[in-house]
Amino acid sequence: MNVRSLSALALVCASAWCIASQAVQAQTSVTLYGLVGLDIASSKRSNGPPAALAEQSPGLTAPYWGIRINEELGAGYHAIAVLESFFQPTNGGLGRTAADPFWGRNSYVGIAGPFGRVTFGRHTNLLYLAEQVANPFQASILFSPLVMQTFTAPYGGAIAGDTVWNNGIQYTSPNLNGLTATAVYAPGGVAGANGIYNAAFSALYAGGSLTAVATVQRTRVVAGVAAPTQNAYIVGAAYDFSLFKLYGALQGLRTDSTDVGAHTFETGLSVPLTSQLTALAEWAYTRRSAPKNIVTGRNTGSAGLDYFLSKRTDLYLLTVYDRLSGYGTAMTYAAGIRHRF
Repeated sequence: MNVRSLSALALVCASAWCIASQAVQAQTSVTLYGLVGLDIASSKRSNGPPAALAEQSPGLTAPYWGIRINEELGAGYHAIAVLESFFQPTNGGLGRTAADPFWGRNSYVGIAGPFGRVTFGRHTNLLYLAEQVANPFQASILFSPLVMQTFTAPYGGAIAGDTVWNNGIQYTSPNLNGLTATAVYAPGGVAGANGIYNAAFSALYAGGSLTAVATVQRTRVVAGVAAPTQNAYIVGAAYDFSLFKLYGALQGLRTDSTDVGAHTFETGLSVPLTSQLTALAEWAYTRRSAPKNIVTGRNTGSAGLDYFLSKRTDLYLLTVYDRLSGYGTAMTYAAGIRHRF
């Protein structure tokens, strides 16, 4: 049986499990959910190859499907688990790329209760989650300048590791008047080197019109292999003025042994034009040094329209401006669709 058949079988089994679990055990819920989306884009980056016209996924959001499990244990405690898998609607492939594991987006299990929540497994990176708070394009690795300049290598992304961390032990505090804190420790599993691990801490405030986040992380393991120590941080916020929503972030990183450093400044805006149509815009500038006496700067800006046909389905038109110091301007244009289930 090939991988595609196994994927289809897993989806069918998951659907049947959802129905059976909810019917037989009222205290346990199993939810199937996800997002399907893609776009057609003419893509070009500064210092890159000529423009290419192609259908691409991820589009505005990386497609995925998942299973969420919640079992009531009594006294306010719950057993929880999440399994989420990326996929590519353009070709039916699994993962964002062939390098992704099957459950590549999240795969963890744990306990939640009055104390908060503790989970074990593969988790979305806290710095990546913080970036989603501070920009109108949220998780997009193709259209959010902040995310592009952090995690997308062709745009100079120098952050160590992926948007997802393996082997994590993660604790999230209860919500205290809008404030929650999350800490993660991920042992590296490197023989004879217990001090080789990744760690991060994030504080998030959401109250009224204001959302603010501060996150720090240290990475010493990348793809299961010991790597130079890198420290990174982000401070960001979003404020809803009703007529428009304003975003902003300051981010930095430093890799010790290589002297690779970067500082990123970002701002964004979303404006609801009607109940269904929203205008989005974002700009980010990264000043990068590697080594310290060689400095480059990159300006990337995105703008577009997002139109909701329904609560679950939207269409979008986007453009991206990109310019690396010493190179010419490049433009990307895209039209896409997303559906949530």
